[in-house]
Amino acid sequence: MARITASVYTSHVPAIGAAIDLGKTTEPYWQPMFQGYDYSKQWMKDNKPDVIFLVYNDHATAFSLDMIPTFAIGTAAEFIPADEGFGPRPVPKVIGHPDLASHIAHSVIQQDFDLTIVNKMEVDHGLTVPLSLMCGEPAAWPCPVIPFAVNVVQYPVPSGQRCFNLGKAIRKAVESYDEDLNVHIWGTGGMSHQLQGARAGLINREWDNAWLDQMIADPAACAKTPHIDYVREAGSEGVELVMWLIARGAMQDIAGDPCSIRVKHRFYHVPASNTAVGHLILQDV
Repeated sequence: MARITASVYTSHVPAIGAAIDLGKTTEPYWQPMFQGYDYSKQWMKDNKPDVIFLVYNDHATAFSLDMIPTFAIGTAAEFIPADEGFGPRPVPKVIGHPDLASHIAHSVIQQDFDLTIVNKMEVDHGLTVPLSLMCGEPAAWPCPVIPFAVNVVQYPVPSGQRCFNLGKAIRKAVESYDEDLNVHIWGTGGMSHQLQGARAGLINREWDNAWLDQMIADPAACAKTPHIDYVREAGSEGVELVMWLIARGAMQDIAGDPCSIRVKHRFYHVPASNTAVGHLILQDV
C-alpha cells in the first residue's frame, strides 16, 4: 500500500521566490534565511518521495473572489506556474498524479469531507516557493505533486480542528491506495504576519515558537486553537497555520504510536519581507 512517511512545513512568502529567481539568495539580508534550508535540501535528496501531497492556499490566482472552495484537490496531469502580475516564476511545471489524487478525493469525500475536484488550474507562489526552498532550482521537480488548496483568504475559513481531522482522513485515503508509494505531505503558509491595516508588519516570535512546540508535542490541543487567537497573536494572515494541521494530522503518531515520529529539522527566522518564516520536518521513525 501507499504510505505517508514524512511531513514538511514551511512558509511560502512570495518575496522568497523573487529572491531565488533574481539571484539574491547570498545577499546579507537573505542568506541567513536560505541557510536554514540547506539541511532540508539534502534531506530531500536522501529521502526523495514518490509523490508530494502539498497543502497550500491560492492567492486569488486559480480561484477569484467570485468562487472560493474551502478545500480543492488538483487531479490534473500537470499544473503550470501562474502569472501573478510579474510573469510566471521561471520554475518547472508541476507534474501531477491523477490516479492517486482521484483516489484520495473519492476516499476523503466518502469520509464526509466535501472537496472540490479541480481538473485544470495554475499554481501560484503558495505551491512553487516551498518546492524551490526544498528542492533548489532543478530542471524538473523531483517527483509528482498533488496540489491541495485551502481557503484561508476569505472568511469563513476552516477551523484548525477541521483541518486536523482532514489530515487523518487523507492518511487513511493514502493507505488504502493499492500501490507501493512513499508519500510526503506538506503544510505551507504562515507564520505570523499581517499585510494590511494598523498592524501591518506584525511578527510575534514568541507566539510562533510556542505554537510550533504545541503542534509537535500536543497537536490535538493545538488543533483547538480558535481563529481569534491566530488573528490576535499572529496577524490576519497568521490563520494560514491551520494548513499545517492538515499535514500534522496525517502523521503516524496521530494514528497510533505516540513515539513514532522524529523531528528531523526545525528552523525559524525573522524577517523575510514582512513575514516570520517557520520550517519543520517530521519523519516516521
